[in-house]
Amino acid sequence: MKLKYKSIFLIALLAGLWSCDTDFLDVTPPTEIPSEEAWKEGPLAEGFVTGIYAGLQQGGFSEQMLASLTDEAVFTHTGRNINTVNEGSLSPSNLGWVDATYGWGQMYTYIRASNLAIQQLATASFTDETLKARLKGEAYFLRGYYYHQLIRYYGSVPIIKKVYALNEDYSVPRNTWDECVQLIVSDLDSAAMLLDGKTTVKGRATKVAAQALKSRVLLYAASDLHDMPTAKAKSAALAAYPNPEFLGSVSGDRKARWTAAQAAAKAVVDGGNGAYKLNLTAPVTAAEGRANYISIAMAGASADKTLDPSAASEVLFGRYFTPSLSEGARQTGLNNGPNGYHNWAGNTPIGTLVDDYELMDGTPFSWTNPAHANAPYKNRDPRLYATIMYDGADWKPRPSDAKDPANQIQTGAYDLLDDKGALINRKGLDTRSSSIEDWNGSRTGYYMRKFIDPNPALYDNTDRQNIPWPFIRTTEVVFTYIEASIELGQDAEALAWLNKIRFRAGMPALKVSGAALKEAYRHERRIELAYEEHRYHDARRWMIAKETLGRPLEYINVLGKFKPGKSMKEPYHYDTTVYDYTYTPIIEKSHENRTWADKMYFRPFSRDEINRNSKLTQNPGYDK
Repeated sequence: MKLKYKSIFLIALLAGLWSCDTDFLDVTPPTEIPSEEAWKEGPLAEGFVTGIYAGLQQGGFSEQMLASLTDEAVFTHTGRNINTVNEGSLSPSNLGWVDATYGWGQMYTYIRASNLAIQQLATASFTDETLKARLKGEAYFLRGYYYHQLIRYYGSVPIIKKVYALNEDYSVPRNTWDECVQLIVSDLDSAAMLLDGKTTVKGRATKVAAQALKSRVLLYAASDLHDMPTAKAKSAALAAYPNPEFLGSVSGDRKARWTAAQAAAKAVVDGGNGAYKLNLTAPVTAAEGRANYISIAMAGASADKTLDPSAASEVLFGRYFTPSLSEGARQTGLNNGPNGYHNWAGNTPIGTLVDDYELMDGTPFSWTNPAHANAPYKNRDPRLYATIMYDGADWKPRPSDAKDPANQIQTGAYDLLDDKGALINRKGLDTRSSSIEDWNGSRTGYYMRKFIDPNPALYDNTDRQNIPWPFIRTTEVVFTYIEASIELGQDAEALAWLNKIRFRAGMPALKVSGAALKEAYRHERRIELAYEEHRYHDARRWMIAKETLGRPLEYINVLGKFKPGKSMKEPYHYDTTVYDYTYTPIIEKSHENRTWADKMYFRPFSRDEINRNSKLTQNPGYDK
């Protein structure tokens, strides 16, 4: 068997990671090398392991984001198969949209590469033992990561630790849920041990990243969906499934599982790894809270001088991008920004997310409160302003073909006087009736702001940003510690850490316990981790998907009418001294008629995969 030199090179390029040692480029002949030679030279072995990172793809910055499978967002454009999932019509023969970051075939491709690296590094003949240990650690981490992706979408899967040769029988049954969790935890423990003390490189696995991922896996294992006595009590569909061992733990001490999750998180939290402003004893100002949250989202990668580059430490494991490459993740602003800036409005926030941001004093927002309804974007949680663009929000300078000197988001319809002084009503520049672009507008009345570089010199339609994707950040691990502490009855400890997260955002302390603390925690996690690929999994593992993911879409209709005696000529700008604004939430079902069926707790295995592997048992609800 030959390993193409170009293949190693391209895989490393796709991963966006480079070795400082480029001696391996001096190969003769430069087109191919025997596969056995790859494990005789450290740089070649590193090139192979680097290639395994390519399975991370663009992180969560795909054009279609996982947020649009949740009550965070809706995907604006039709014909992308997202509605197949959200309307509950997915099946073994119609999987709907499947991202490459968790696709069955893609994950096993990189698991195979991890297996090959683990196998070959055990007998590799190059003499740099430090490098060899690091590469082994990275291979174990990546295998654990890809298996973790599979089990949180599909439930248990076949565990493959060998490298198959040609013409072998590939029919393998699913292992149990517990066996899959045990394998992943073992891999991450091996990774942490092998990576301990090794020089860290941005974007590569580290000891702390392995410990943090372990805490996530153990959190999931303790959750309702994967504790089968609990899951069966909550879902008749899961209760009727004859193989519950594929979905979760059928027996055992659940308290011990929560204790394991708490201990794994504590190992990271106690080390202070990446903690950004989590030592506060009182709330920062609203302006500081907003800046803190934007700084975390930008992870030190924005040229905006108002942001704190030290917030980059919050990312424990991330996907970083190369300015010289045309990587899709670098056009997040184009994919999701307002159409009035010639962007595509892809994954737009829905009203149920916006409504969940509290007022600054911790009061829940409510449309039935007249004061709230009359000024819905006033005096809210600072994270709202760092996450969502809404009507009247300040943003970057408009392109030259737009008449908007105020540079504000326009998602409503407004009274105006035309050139002849006649009263007209014009739709905003960022609506689906925009004079800039009328086909890429938001359907919801909102736009995503989080993860879009606010640097005013960066024009999203043509320029590209370099913001990393945070696979794991410190605050997630703190949330794991909080959740496990709540489940173990340690309310005071949980509340102390929960308030630290709120203080950093400029929000007041909570004073709750018991069931109220659990609900407050879930709310805080929803707000803090919005658009970070947690809500889809959280709603499922808490088994609240019917009430959350299955809710109808909520849009906002904004109307600006002249106050008595007031008027404005083009160009329009937001002005409460001239306009009376009304805000009307609208339930919308024509674009996506969202529903929830309990089969959606797990994705189906494709009909082709079942045909290839006769021993693969299908998930509940997909046999017909």
